[in-house]
Amino acid sequence: MLVQPYLFFEGRCEEALEFYKKTIGAKPGMLMRFKDNPEKDKAAASEGCAPTPDMDEKVMHAEFTVGDSLIMVSDGRCSGKPQFQGVALSISYEDVSALEKAFNGLTEGGQVMMPLSQTFFAEKFGMVTDRFGVLWMLIKPAPHQ
Repeated sequence: MLVQPYLFFEGRCEEALEFYKKTIGAKPGMLMRFKDNPEKDKAAASEGCAPTPDMDEKVMHAEFTVGDSLIMVSDGRCSGKPQFQGVALSISYEDVSALEKAFNGLTEGGQVMMPLSQTFFAEKFGMVTDRFGVLWMLIKPAPHQ
């Protein structure tokens, strides 16, 4: 059994994919647009919305990896209002400089929730909400004693 995050960017999915490639080294995988769905009219009806031409190019489903983790993403219903409340994604790093680079990248257009610092449980730890509203926790664990 495997639990994987699935994030809905409500119309900003491609922007998010490019941002995560640049900031955290995300490796893109498969990408399917709404126009690729052979049953798009049926799918739109089940969502309670009519298919529109501007939806055709939006991302119905995509995947990317960060390290060994797979993250699935979509534009969802393209409301323009992604909400990621009550959830955080955590990345563990073996190298402090890689952690700092990723943290600083994620702060572009985002908000630092906890600056990078040493803690009782980590050599470095920090939290940032990125420009899309996703909360990231980045950690370089403390050496085991």
